[in-house]
Amino acid sequence: MIIKKFFGKTEEEALEAAKKELGNGIVTMNVRTVKKKGLAGIFGSKRVEVTVALEEEKESLRSPRRETPVQAAPAAQSAAASGAGAAAARSLSGLTADSSRNIEKKLDSLQTLLVNRLQQEETVKAEQPERVQESSSGEDAAEKEPEKKQPSEQEKFIRLLYNTMLENEVDEKYANQIISEADKPEKPDVPIDFILASVYQKMILKFNKADGITPASKGPKVALFIGPTGVGKTTTIAKIASRYAVDEKKKVALLTADTYRIAAAEQLRTYANILEVPFQVVYTPEEASKAVEQFREYDYIFVDTAGHSHQNEEKLDGMKALLEAVGQHAEYQVFLVLSAVTKYRDLMKISSCYREITDYQLIFTKLDETSALGNILNIKLYTGASVAYVTYGQNVPDDIEPFNPQKTVKQLLSTKH
Repeated sequence: MIIKKFFGKTEEEALEAAKKELGNGIVTMNVRTVKKKGLAGIFGSKRVEVTVALEEEKESLRSPRRETPVQAAPAAQSAAASGAGAAAARSLSGLTADSSRNIEKKLDSLQTLLVNRLQQEETVKAEQPERVQESSSGEDAAEKEPEKKQPSEQEKFIRLLYNTMLENEVDEKYANQIISEADKPEKPDVPIDFILASVYQKMILKFNKADGITPASKGPKVALFIGPTGVGKTTTIAKIASRYAVDEKKKVALLTADTYRIAAAEQLRTYANILEVPFQVVYTPEEASKAVEQFREYDYIFVDTAGHSHQNEEKLDGMKALLEAVGQHAEYQVFLVLSAVTKYRDLMKISSCYREITDYQLIFTKLDETSALGNILNIKLYTGASVAYVTYGQNVPDDIEPFNPQKTVKQLLSTKH
């Protein structure tokens, strides 16, 4: 793994320098504005520092050593555990390498997590009664269990990271996968920040970059929002439309194919009036096709669709017909809107059903209603689809942002929410 810093007047300039040296396979780990030291820093302009990571080919070709982080740690004496906890705290708080400092900023609560967990282990061990040693006869000695090897500080830390992912509802399958793929220290004196940086990097690499809504090469770009009822599709469309119409001054039109809920159509009509953009209700794929043709001079057309059970095959066929009708007149993208509070099992069923009719990018809503974001990683890995946006409230046009892998990974490895 290569971790390196690049500087530029803007973030784009720094990233361009990074890509020129390391290639397009880089992953952005941190971005910050810095000042030059001395008089140049006082009177000169600020620079942008970008820290990027690149997974080397030899690492991807190497067969990882699989370990089993779910096994409980063998009992250790209180003094040994205390020493391990102190050493772990020193290791986390004393990161000196540039890359390690960036990781520490991303995961600032992990030191507290480690110390608290080790202290909890010490408390449990202190409360356990000591085993009474029987007199050693020939038979007793033979029956004695062999002394278990005490886990190293690095092994304890890996287990803590694994358990933290599970607590944040990362599926056990993917948590094991991440731990297995992360670089394992071959020597016992390797600092914990090496493990932390490796796990952090592997998790970020799991989230490939989303395209988001991109301009069409010719004519309007149609963005269709699909998903079950009650996930917030209409509000999400209003947020995104306002960004393009107000902030970017683009010509935007709103359509709704949700003719089953009058309230949804009226809600989107209200947003259209506020934004002063055209709004139209379409009842059939043919009407949707005509509407797209009608707004062919516009930059973007956002289409709200009816929420329904993902098990309703008739409705799914209607959705497929709508996509085909739109595709005859314009380039389009599809966004599957899901709630972060929905159970993982249900999310798998929903995403699988929609995958049968179209490819899509993901939007997760209601992040403000949950403290565990593991399903974002779970569904991304389950579907292979990229995450484009996340929302965290009802305020329009606020409470939405492009998906930030670094921010999400930090939350998945943290107990602070």
